[in-house]
Amino acid sequence: MKKILLILCFIILSGLTLFNNKQFIPPDKVANSQQYEDDLTFAVLGDVHGNNDSLHRAIRDLYSINPGLDVLILNGDTVDQGIKKQYDEIKRTLFKTNSMLPKTIIKNIGNHEFFNYDIEVNSPQDVKTFINRYLEFSGEEKVYHDTWVEGYHFISLGSEDGNSETLDSIRAYISNEQRKWLTDKLAENYEKGRPMFVFLHQPLNSNPNSGWVGSDQSDELKKILSQYPEVILFSSHTHADLTEKGIVLNQPFTKVHTGAVHYTIVRNVQDQTRTREPFINGLYVVVNGNRVVIKGRNLKEGTWIFTQELYSQNAQ
Repeated sequence: MKKILLILCFIILSGLTLFNNKQFIPPDKVANSQQYEDDLTFAVLGDVHGNNDSLHRAIRDLYSINPGLDVLILNGDTVDQGIKKQYDEIKRTLFKTNSMLPKTIIKNIGNHEFFNYDIEVNSPQDVKTFINRYLEFSGEEKVYHDTWVEGYHFISLGSEDGNSETLDSIRAYISNEQRKWLTDKLAENYEKGRPMFVFLHQPLNSNPNSGWVGSDQSDELKKILSQYPEVILFSSHTHADLTEKGIVLNQPFTKVHTGAVHYTIVRNVQDQTRTREPFINGLYVVVNGNRVVIKGRNLKEGTWIFTQELYSQNAQ
């Protein structure tokens, strides 16, 4: 009888130990264990500029955070020049890292997709050639496009001209047709309080006294986006340091700076000088209903820079 009781006690204690071991999650793994219950997770990388080593490192780090990432957005200036050789090199990097990439990769156009340093000013035919190379790379029909993932709308805007006689090498030209398309897309299956994610490589700025002019159509775009407080607009282009100050609320939409993969311009507060640092920065975003958590990431060092939690003000 004593032997039976001892055996039963041993079995019970062993079971409890196994149960506890199964449930135990190290503190540094808790975030990863919870993210698979999220509605949606995605990452945004801007300004790769053909730096394939840094892109490879960024992809590895994102995979270490979440192997089940839903979407990766390459938000323009993925190549430094819009020439075939550079697109081919980016394609090879994406092919090599395919097992670490999500099924959905959104590839947006920037201003460097219109560059060939051997061409001083693009002719209309040059512009068409650069756009066609981008379209072949992205798999899109136009420089602006959209997709739905897990019930959330991803809308990409893009310049229709660049480095030409009619537009300088920095601005984004957003036509009347594209603005009409944006208006229609924002209204498509609109659900009050549900976040909508909009992307444009250049920031919305039309004032040369307050930084780079992102687009001469910035004011028109702001009017359209301002009808939807649910919009979160992601922009890149400036290579500015990635901090929580890059998130601007209540426009009434939200604006978010993505950081840059190739290099970051860092300002020295003491003497106001600026230096280019080889930081590899990007965003990791978690979505649950109307709750969006945006996390700035140093993808080179594998460390978090900031965490900002947002809630849609229109949620019912």
